[in-house]
Amino acid sequence: MAAPKNITIADFNYSLPDEKIAKFPLKDRDKCKLLIYKNGEMRESVFTEVEKLLEPGSLLAVNNTKVIPARLEFFTENGARIEIFCLEPHSPADYDSNFASRQQCEWKCLAGNLKRWKNFNLKRDLPFGEGSISLEVEKMEVSGGEVIARFSWDGGCSFSDVIDAAGSIPIPPYLNRKAEESDTVDYQTIYSHYKGSVAAPTAGLHFTPELMESLRCDIGQITLHVGAGTFKPVKTETIGEHEMHREFFSVTRDFLMSLMAHKGKVTAVGTTTVRTLESLFWMGVNMIEGRASDHLTQWECYDMEDTQITMEESVSAIIKYLDDNHLDTFKASTGIMICPGYKYRMVNNIITNFHQPESTLLLLVCAAIGQEWKTLYNYALSHDFRFLSYGDSCFLGIESVKIRD
Repeated sequence: MAAPKNITIADFNYSLPDEKIAKFPLKDRDKCKLLIYKNGEMRESVFTEVEKLLEPGSLLAVNNTKVIPARLEFFTENGARIEIFCLEPHSPADYDSNFASRQQCEWKCLAGNLKRWKNFNLKRDLPFGEGSISLEVEKMEVSGGEVIARFSWDGGCSFSDVIDAAGSIPIPPYLNRKAEESDTVDYQTIYSHYKGSVAAPTAGLHFTPELMESLRCDIGQITLHVGAGTFKPVKTETIGEHEMHREFFSVTRDFLMSLMAHKGKVTAVGTTTVRTLESLFWMGVNMIEGRASDHLTQWECYDMEDTQITMEESVSAIIKYLDDNHLDTFKASTGIMICPGYKYRMVNNIITNFHQPESTLLLLVCAAIGQEWKTLYNYALSHDFRFLSYGDSCFLGIESVKIRD
């Protein structure tokens, strides 16, 4: 196999007809199809069988991020429509602090029809409670197609209230439709809690309260705020030329202790959870070896792949960092690129949906099960599986997971 940076993205292409893309979820989330690949064998089932696949004494790790109504629509005095797409907080940079802001905050955004947004502020009056909010957006800085936008408003409410009143849910562009009222509920997991994502961790959309209640395994929660980069296509010939997006995450000390207790029995729900857990391992390695550990860059884990540091040692280092600094939560960001050649250190199984051709998410799947991804996807296409965010699911056992004792 080629070195990771030299992998050709064209090798991860397949034909995905539009009719295979699920435009809406099933009425009963947990009745979707489930394609199981474990121990080299593949079989078809329904999602409720996850209950049997998750053994007592194992850990199910889920991402409890909540999708924000990130699309805000404005009109200029001349009637030009300008859409503001909030990407991540700029000032305050912390998600919780930003959403709690009153009167003013700044966000990194994309702006549709940017050329029509000249030297004036965008304004909009929003109904709120029994009154209204007067919202104003100032263009502070433009760089590389992104805008730093300053939001100002009256009414004494938080920015969380403002964006709820002004925005709409940013459903994926490949659905080729506008967001509907149903998406407000459908495009959230039942355990979503912490606001910040502009895309849902869609592998978790299949869980219902009843199914969660029936699980015999332990459940742990991480928070990774999914960025718009999750939809960013790979436009370069090799993946080494593709710039991976950065995503912010946090995990509690209790979750880290749970990871230690369930070593070798961890199932991650979705690629966002996979990215978080695998990033944690390398951040712990960096801590042990005296390097910065608040952000993991795209390729640095491949330079450390021969490390003899164990998962237990790595996670212990992060716990020690929290204890030494009197913290309960570890916050960091990751730009990790998980692709063929990567050896999993934390995750043993993945629950995920079927991903777009030539996507970084498909590379992550191939890292888990190798070229068998083609067999799985060909089977799914020929057996009426529904693809992408609102589509069906698969359960992948990672045979190459490397956990040293």
